[in-house]
Amino acid sequence: MRRRRSREFDVFSMSFLDTICCAFGAIILLFVLSKYGEPKAFEQAREDLAGRVAKMQDELAEIRGRTEILNRELKARKIQVSDDRQRLARLRGDLSSVKGEMAGSRQEAEVTNAIEGQLVTAQQTLTDEMKRLLGSQYKRMQDAAIGGVPVDSEYVIFLIDTSGSMYGFHWPLVLQKLSEVLDIYPKLKGFQVMNDQGVYMYPSFRGKWLPDSPTQRRNVLDRLRTWTPFSASSPAEGIIEAVRTYGNQNYKISLYVFGDEFTGESIDNVVRTVDSINRPGAEGQRQVRIHAIGFPLDPSFPPFTQMRFSTLMRVICRTSGGAFVGLNQEPGAPTR
Repeated sequence: MRRRRSREFDVFSMSFLDTICCAFGAIILLFVLSKYGEPKAFEQAREDLAGRVAKMQDELAEIRGRTEILNRELKARKIQVSDDRQRLARLRGDLSSVKGEMAGSRQEAEVTNAIEGQLVTAQQTLTDEMKRLLGSQYKRMQDAAIGGVPVDSEYVIFLIDTSGSMYGFHWPLVLQKLSEVLDIYPKLKGFQVMNDQGVYMYPSFRGKWLPDSPTQRRNVLDRLRTWTPFSASSPAEGIIEAVRTYGNQNYKISLYVFGDEFTGESIDNVVRTVDSINRPGAEGQRQVRIHAIGFPLDPSFPPFTQMRFSTLMRVICRTSGGAFVGLNQEPGAPTR
């Protein structure tokens, strides 16, 4: 019985204590190892998050910059749309005026065509038949009109549209008409040539007069063959320059406008400006008598700007004591 009692299992034996100690040691070791690796993981995660935040801040700044640019562009587009709407409204008003003018212009066009035909053949000297009927001593009055165009001026200014539509399609006709107009003034005290923008053919003679002579006339025609300064197809600038520069002189001056288009914004503004600077003199006549020769626009071009030119120049010629002559494109006529 004593031997059996000595062999009974003892709970607090050395093997049991060793096992407990090992278990506690393993737990402590795991705890130490986990605490040692934790800071590195946290630091890496913190760095990753900081990089992400920095990247997102950069993207946000870029988006804000793009937004500001887009807002500026949107504002500029709104202003442009507003300007375009105002210009469209003005053009619609001009179109209405042109339609009103065109309603009664067909009969006037027939008259002006007849005038142009007379202008081509008119001369300041009498024919033999007129001399026979009126007598050899008869002389035409200096202020008499030829083909409805008064030719009493001592000085003449030519204002020529040098745009592509004129130079490309009508330049030989321009040279011809310029020569014909000069022919109805056998003797002038002086003349001047500029384009529709007010650019002088001879800049050194700005504010002066070219001396009239057969040689000078030939030189002008020769130079005009290749003279093409910039043109915006608007005679307004040239008319204003000519009237302001030469209109205050006590001379009889005629201004001849050669053109086919008016691309300016407002017909009324140009008419009012010319009327304000080309004041009537003591005898009720304007300082500068303004004539115009309208050239036909090429059929491939829209006719709107040509109608505006005709409307503008008819009004200015009427108020300035001049005549408007509209040319027709003859079938098969040569063009450049």
